[in-house]
Amino acid sequence: MSLVPPAAAASTGSTIVKDRLFIGGEWLSPASGRTIKVISPHTEEVIATVPEADGTDIDRAVAAARAAFEDGPWPRTSPAERAAVIRAVSAGIQARMQEFSDTVTAEMGAPSTFALFGNTLAATTVLDGYAELLDTFRFEEERAGILGPVLVTKAPVGVCAGIVPWNVPLFLIAMKIGASLASGSTMVIKSAPETPLTGYLLAEVLESVGLPPGVINIITADRENSELLVRHPGLDKVSFTGSTAVGRRIGAICGEQLKRCTLELGGKSAAILLDDADLGAALPALLSAAFLNTGQVCAAQTRVLAPRSRYQEVVDGLADLVGGAKVGDPADPETLVGPLVAARQRDRVEGLIHAGVDEGARLVRGGGRPAALDRGWYVEPTLFADVDNRMRIAQEEIFGPVLSVIPFDGEDEAVRIANDSAYGLSGSVWTGDPAHGAAVGRRVRTGVLAVNSGTVVDPKNPFGGFKQSGIGRELGPEGLEAYLETQSIVLPKG
Repeated sequence: MSLVPPAAAASTGSTIVKDRLFIGGEWLSPASGRTIKVISPHTEEVIATVPEADGTDIDRAVAAARAAFEDGPWPRTSPAERAAVIRAVSAGIQARMQEFSDTVTAEMGAPSTFALFGNTLAATTVLDGYAELLDTFRFEEERAGILGPVLVTKAPVGVCAGIVPWNVPLFLIAMKIGASLASGSTMVIKSAPETPLTGYLLAEVLESVGLPPGVINIITADRENSELLVRHPGLDKVSFTGSTAVGRRIGAICGEQLKRCTLELGGKSAAILLDDADLGAALPALLSAAFLNTGQVCAAQTRVLAPRSRYQEVVDGLADLVGGAKVGDPADPETLVGPLVAARQRDRVEGLIHAGVDEGARLVRGGGRPAALDRGWYVEPTLFADVDNRMRIAQEEIFGPVLSVIPFDGEDEAVRIANDSAYGLSGSVWTGDPAHGAAVGRRVRTGVLAVNSGTVVDPKNPFGGFKQSGIGRELGPEGLEAYLETQSIVLPKG
């Protein structure tokens, strides 16, 4: 499987070696001689090495994006022309769908079914949504003013940085380049060190569609050099998806520089099961919503709020499902729970499981490492009952296959528990009365919420969070607006 052009990669045994960066529409040799090892979470073996971009490489990438914005044709293209390019990028990904999916399974352990649908196909749906939006979005309108008519226009924000995490790399890159391309802006994508191979595949697609040089540039860097990118004076906007801790740091830097930013951060989302919920339909969906991508999803619904009158029924039903969840090789289509992305992530998840036990939660299923797997960064699917919402496992984002069931008495208490969190990203309400479910959902302080479904991301509508789950929105008209500046031109009377 070739992940990059021959000029940019070689193969040493079973290890892929890359030695170029995609900057200004070209494959350039990096200034730094340092490399990043890509390690399989399933085998714990090195599967690739890639260049680690340093400050000089970041300067080159930002300069290429700036030149493309100031002097290139992209900001001056029509919405229809930009939509055609975005559709071509989507088609290019679709043509290599399996290759993208296999790559993210290899580099971060995403279960193959999720890798195909939740990462790769979802990315093309996002891009198609932005292209469709350009067919109708109004970039200028004339309004009545006091002195005369006013022409209100939307201009591209400029040169952007898109910083993406490792968990759903292509999908999250699509959110950022889709909006940037639709606006007429240019961008530097900074891939996570754990999942750089996805970026190399995407660069090939961008080359194939004839995107003007510098409109999208793709590099990989560590945390220190990523901060150099955020601080770069040549940037107009930063879009970041990742942890709340890093989001605070990026927000502080952008605040100092009055630089625009969009932050999509962590979550600790609640699923509220009302008394009349159909548990036969709800519980399997909730298992998927909690353990999607091995629980390594910011919108994972890891707090199940169950009415006390049906509490044991919910716990028993989830216990059967968690106990039956297939764990193992992420390349197996039947696998629900694969490895965690890194040893450090497994350590963190195990530490929080131990904290749950120490604080008095009842461990119903899992809690250890799978006995049948002697390698790979695996943790058993884990279910806790008798959880108090003040416990760490109910307040901290675990980012692993750990589910907590919390009892409540009455809807008011359910809403209070759901809102008793520093986060507010996603959630759901399960009931036999969808209209009532929506009414309850309006009371939950969260950016996205579903009624009778674990799926909360709609690629044509805004996604983002309240409170410490972030600032701003991605997707839909609101996602495009985040990459636009508004200008008012006062026209003479008559």
